[in-house]
Amino acid sequence: MKNIRKILLASFLVFFAIVTATKTFADTPPPPPPPEGGHGQGGSQVPGGGAPVGGGISLLLLLGCTYGVYKINKLKTRHEQETP
Repeated sequence: MKNIRKILLASFLVFFAIVTATKTFADTPPPPPPPEGGHGQGGSQVPGGGAPVGGGISLLLLLGCTYGVYKINKLKTRHEQETP
């Protein structure tokens, strides 16, 4: 049992190190300086400031689906236990 824990701990630490290193080197360069007129003076500005929304929505959908599957499985097991 201790051997399995050591393997799982080592695997988690390696995974964490890889993810951390990937996120560290995946940064985007800083944005260019604003034009001389200041921020928001250009005519080709995107409404909302161009904030990325896609990653958060897909994460919320994934978590919602996972929770739904969990609840369905929980109801099925409860129903199977009640019926002889």
